Amino acid sequence: MNHNEFLQRAVELATEGVNAGIGGPFGAVIVKDGKIIAEGQNNVTTSNDPTAHAEVTAIRNACEALGSYQLDDCILYTSCEPCPMCLGAIYWARPKAVYYASEHTDAANAGFDDSFIYDEIEKPLSERVIPFRQVHLSEHLSPFQAWQAFADKKEY
Repeated sequence: MNHNEFLQRAVELATEGVNAGIGGPFGAVIVKDGKIIAEGQNNVTTSNDPTAHAEVTAIRNACEALGSYQLDDCILYTSCEPCPMCLGAIYWARPKAVYYASEHTDAANAGFDDSFIYDEIEKPLSERVIPFRQVHLSEHLSPFQAWQAFADKKEY
């Protein structure tokens, strides 16, 4: 498997997306059995979707193509080291490996700095820029209880 070839395609997608005005400079491809099964470009600003990062878009497209919510035996190639949101999505999708071209510091130098998110995660809830407050409801556990009791659930 030629990792450079797949990474080059991710970088091409990122550049094409910028030149077409689709979104930020990020691209991703997902490969299974040596073939690209899905691609994604950042289209946050054109879709008005803050989750429309290249990796998330590629994951969505790959899962649809595979008819699965997991990327078993797949490899994700991305033009840049994933941000915290994409990192979470990648772990939930469970590919067998991730390869990236640029580092998050390269993205930061271009104006895409996600270090503030890592900083926020470390802060106590009361000190975060966006307040997080738990409201106690008497039935707050009912969704989990329903899940545990549901006989036909599909574990993931």
